[in-house]
Amino acid sequence: MKKYNQFFINGEFVTPHGKEILDLISPITDEKMAEVTLGDEVDLNNAVAAAKECFKTFRYSTAKERQDILRAWKESLLARREDLINVTIDEYGGAQVFVPFSIDTAIEDLQTMIDLLDTYQFERKVGISTVILNPIGVVGAIIPWNASNLFFCSKVSTAIAAGCPTVIKPSEMSAGQTQIMMECLAAANIPAGLVNVVNGTGMVIGNAITNHKDIAKITFTGSTNVGKTIARGAVDTLKRVTLELGGKSPNIILDDADLEKVIPEAIGAAFMNSGQACIAATRLLVPASKLKEVNAIAKRAVETQQIAGDPHDSDVTVGPAVSQTQYARVQEYIRVGLEEDKAELLVGGLGRPEGLTKGNFTRPTIFTNVNNKMRIAQEEIFGPVLCIIPYNDEADAIRIANDTQYGLMAYISSSNEERALRIAKLVEAGQVKINNPFGHDNKAPFGGVKQSGLGREYGEFGISAYLEPKSILE
Repeated sequence: MKKYNQFFINGEFVTPHGKEILDLISPITDEKMAEVTLGDEVDLNNAVAAAKECFKTFRYSTAKERQDILRAWKESLLARREDLINVTIDEYGGAQVFVPFSIDTAIEDLQTMIDLLDTYQFERKVGISTVILNPIGVVGAIIPWNASNLFFCSKVSTAIAAGCPTVIKPSEMSAGQTQIMMECLAAANIPAGLVNVVNGTGMVIGNAITNHKDIAKITFTGSTNVGKTIARGAVDTLKRVTLELGGKSPNIILDDADLEKVIPEAIGAAFMNSGQACIAATRLLVPASKLKEVNAIAKRAVETQQIAGDPHDSDVTVGPAVSQTQYARVQEYIRVGLEEDKAELLVGGLGRPEGLTKGNFTRPTIFTNVNNKMRIAQEEIFGPVLCIIPYNDEADAIRIANDTQYGLMAYISSSNEERALRIAKLVEAGQVKINNPFGHDNKAPFGGVKQSGLGREYGEFGISAYLEPKSILE
């Protein structure tokens, strides 16, 4: 059994001051697979002190110096790519069909920042003033378990590119992934104090980051409720915040779309990462006149293409929920869906898939003829549960798509891209994908509107949140 009992602070592996031990349970087998030592405020304070000391000099580093650091880190990640893939599958049950893409995207985020530093202007003329974009200071990063490596790389690489040291709190459930990330940082010989990693709970380490006077900015990815708590706590020290929160993404299938092609794709977009994705397309909006045809295609696609089981198997598309708590949450939402008026269970339902007696496995589930006011259509489930919602016309589809507290991602399928683009402009979401549900652009801004977040990440829009403009009028 593995024991994760070191943090990475000031360029070194250190023994935690915190003594609390958390058991990590395999989501695949229900067996204990590791122990992780959780940090306390002393550990967090040590990490912030190291970052603060680093900032005294790193704030004046050149673009080339930052690029060299990112290149070295990228090389260390590439050398451990297979290890990162394997530990991710083991630790939270990410499916083999998804995890390599996630890891490669994480590594590519570093290259995006390397490329950006070739052209980014930290000093520019505006009017009759010179505007200097200075690094904001020590960054506190809080990331979730569902794509730990991706968020680690995207947030920390952006901070480095901006000239900011980072104190990062990964999910305590991602300790194995975090261990390899720390080893990669050490192998890259990054400057002492530039990236500091502390395992711990949100209640202890997350709160300490939120309230620490020497942290200038917080970047957080996670639930909307926790994001609100962070935003409230950050007010006392006027921290800048970037919040990437929950979603209930609509996928609008227009009446001119090729249903045989787009419906299986839509199911894949709903069940990506076993449904444990904030951008999962879990509301499928289809023309009411084609509901019967859609149902038949969707049912067949799930029964033949969506296989739940051991995520190490390359044929499996739906792995387990990360924890027993999350499994119980998904099961409760399926029960709610079965009890809500008029919604019809098309496929799936309560309990584990046939043949699986262990692990946090949910049957890939679709409810059809769902009313958008139902709980299963309004609340983020974070599991392989899809709602098919019929609409009457284009205006009705847009109304339903926007009838949500969230606004992170939206999807549109149509044979007429001009028509799809017109509708995309009317959908309330931070990003819209047209005929490309699995595309990714890490140079474009990513983030949510409404209760899906605050601010943007990636590329030049993302780096701006780590910089403070200073105007010099001559």
